[in-house]
Amino acid sequence: MKLAIFTLVQHSTKDGKYYGYAPYVNEMNIWAKYADELVVLGIDKPNNEVDAIDTAYTHNNISFVAVPNFNILGFIDVLKTLILFPYIFLKCVQVMRQADHIHIRCPSNVGLVACFAQLLFPSKSKSTKYAGNWDPNSNQPWTYRLQQAILRNTILTRNMKVLVYGEWPGETTNVYSFISATYRDAERVSFNPKDYTQELVFVFAGMLVPGKRPLLTVQFIEELNQQGIPARLELFGDGPLRAQLEDYISKQELESCITMHGNQDKTVVKAALLAAHFNILLSKSEGWPKAVAEGMFYGCIPVTTSVSCVRWMLGEGQRGLIVEPDLESSVAEFISMFKTDDLNRMAKNAMDWSQQYTFDRLERDIQSVLNGTLKS
Repeated sequence: MKLAIFTLVQHSTKDGKYYGYAPYVNEMNIWAKYADELVVLGIDKPNNEVDAIDTAYTHNNISFVAVPNFNILGFIDVLKTLILFPYIFLKCVQVMRQADHIHIRCPSNVGLVACFAQLLFPSKSKSTKYAGNWDPNSNQPWTYRLQQAILRNTILTRNMKVLVYGEWPGETTNVYSFISATYRDAERVSFNPKDYTQELVFVFAGMLVPGKRPLLTVQFIEELNQQGIPARLELFGDGPLRAQLEDYISKQELESCITMHGNQDKTVVKAALLAAHFNILLSKSEGWPKAVAEGMFYGCIPVTTSVSCVRWMLGEGQRGLIVEPDLESSVAEFISMFKTDDLNRMAKNAMDWSQQYTFDRLERDIQSVLNGTLKS
């Protein structure tokens, strides 16, 4: 089988290997296991740098087709895109023509072009991993809505399996719930009740960007301590807001209750989750709330906002706390839950749900997509 992947992920080369963002490449390596040949259409990384968060494709028969990076954020960008579109479209068509299975990563600019190109190949086996928020009622860019509309249209888009996060009633027959994973079957642990009468330990794991609201998370921990609930935050991740957070923590003298760890290996985060009571993600938007699922896997009760498929993941509050994205409301809702709910029951419910979705199950699901046996 010749598998063609269309992605916005930037790639670099080193010692004859292709590198990209590790969580994406790790999943792509599973898809590639079932292909004799792999072709990746994506974007060259500026300066060809391999970052710490990058990893290499493991397939021994891989080729990379580079296309220019583009966006439609401003008038000049739109003009550039109109010039580039025919070239990128042609490249997509050329790669698709040779492929046995077409796999598109959406939502993305490259994914948008590939969505149009795949219309020319109605008989080819195809799949799209929609890694964004599939919620039809959410506020999203029009380009995301356009990609969703093309993928949902079973008259225009044929022989396609659209893989989305969560379950959404009333969807078209080509839309399938498809859950990502971080941990293997062998990494499951048994549930051990935790003591919630001592200092509460929270974990934040994610990029330090405005969309993740890390400052609100820091203020949440600060407010809990001010209200007499001892709480500590283990904060993992890096990004443009790191300096701002460090300055706030220093000025508010929060070093005793907040530790910034930066980017850390998966095993370090795993150890923190095993010891913590809660994981917290007060995000503005998510596709797959990976940090929430990872915390649940090890019995951390999630404290999170209602984005993407979170309500489905948390069983409408049976497996965690869904809060409003403002400081006063979120703290009040947490304190109410903390005082009234059976927290160990909630933590076990969270663990039982998350441990269904392992990397081993993901591999079986990917194989079923490629061999045409995936079921709803």
